[in-house]
Amino acid sequence: QVQLVESGGGLVQAGGSLRLSCAASGRTFSSYGMGWFRQAPGKEREFVATIRWSDGSTAYADSVKGRFTISRDNAKNTVYLQMNNLKPGDTAVYYCATTGWKYLPVSESEYDYWGQGTQVTVSS
Repeated sequence: QVQLVESGGGLVQAGGSLRLSCAASGRTFSSYGMGWFRQAPGKEREFVATIRWSDGSTAYADSVKGRFTISRDNAKNTVYLQMNNLKPGDTAVYYCATTGWKYLPVSESEYDYWGQGTQVTVSS
């Protein structure tokens, strides 16, 4: 049983920045990593970034490389997504999720527990 709560979403102008947080509670010891996904209206949920708790190794979608940074605070059981140089195409509901895999999965099906999502809207 893992509970995830995302926060930090909002409305921002193109070129601006937001920092999303995802606080985890419950059986977090069973999770090897955390990921961020996003879903725009009418589109499939897509991978954004993932991080491994143990060593902080990361992986990113090509669309966000160089602009987004995923990080974690193990003591707080919290992961972050720093989003810089935001574009209108980044507009979506952003979800964090846990994975029990030791590698860095990028598929939605490889994640177990999901947060409720936080809306990010980027205006042009």
